[in-house]
Amino acid sequence: MRSGAMPLADAAQTEKLGATLADLLRPGDVVALSGPLGAGKTTFARGTLAALGLADEAPSPSFSLVIAYDPPDVRLPLWHVDLYRIEDPEEIAELGLDDARIDAALLIEWPERMGPLLWDDALRLTLEPEPAGGRRLTWAAPAAWEARWPLPLS
Repeated sequence: MRSGAMPLADAAQTEKLGATLADLLRPGDVVALSGPLGAGKTTFARGTLAALGLADEAPSPSFSLVIAYDPPDVRLPLWHVDLYRIEDPEEIAELGLDDARIDAALLIEWPERMGPLLWDDALRLTLEPEPAGGRRLTWAAPAAWEARWPLPLS
């Protein structure tokens, strides 16, 4: 597994990186977005969904846990998942994430709530606020992502 880090100057750059990721996603992919509250996980997800064609701003799935997006609203089926309110990893089985991977990509906020249930082939991204402003993105890319990640920032 390869890993690295990159600075993100602001929310706009975080959203832009999410948008760039949209072109790389395939059915079955899992992107795990970690970081504290307010670090930019939902901003990143909104950038991805907008680039996939979602016309409206994507709501946070904090209360519903899962929002599934399908064509024609987006060009690739994607489940936006927020596990913040999950207390026991066993609750995750009820969400149907394994089945969703058959034909959709998963974008999961708070993946650490899955514990050992998080798939080994997930692209793991962590966003953290920087003391001087902006954010720092650290990443770990498994073999399934080797040819696709990291992305150059432009």
